[in-house]
Amino acid sequence: EFNARTANYVVGTPIPARVTVRPDRTFSFELRTPPTAQLLLAAAGVKATKNKTRGAGNVAGPHSRLGVEGKGKANFDKSAAPGNAGLGSVGEVSLKHVFEIAKIKHSESRLSGMSLEGIAKSVVAQAGSIGVNVVK
Repeated sequence: EFNARTANYVVGTPIPARVTVRPDRTFSFELRTPPTAQLLLAAAGVKATKNKTRGAGNVAGPHSRLGVEGKGKANFDKSAAPGNAGLGSVGEVSLKHVFEIAKIKHSESRLSGMSLEGIAKSVVAQAGSIGVNVVK
């Protein structure tokens, strides 16, 4: 049943599932949409490395006081930037991609109460945190 319901997904895409097992050993499961970060990195064309997709690490976000060019945390000691801060931006997505991802996420029952615009803002914020630039 799981394989039939996930046949339309790209192989290798993580699909969160909520499984409920009852005392009589029957079960049900609810499939959720792939993680937003996974969808963003796929839209940006970021390739996986050893089964792990890499983001930009600790690069300052778009609303940081360090600005777009800021690298790493504001208080690192110049000897080495923390994490993957040297990677900077890992890719770009358009606003069209952002709204397509927001539509996918909006189909989830737990997010259906939010507006599409609210979900799109959340996607843009997450894009900034993983090093994906959103362009017009």
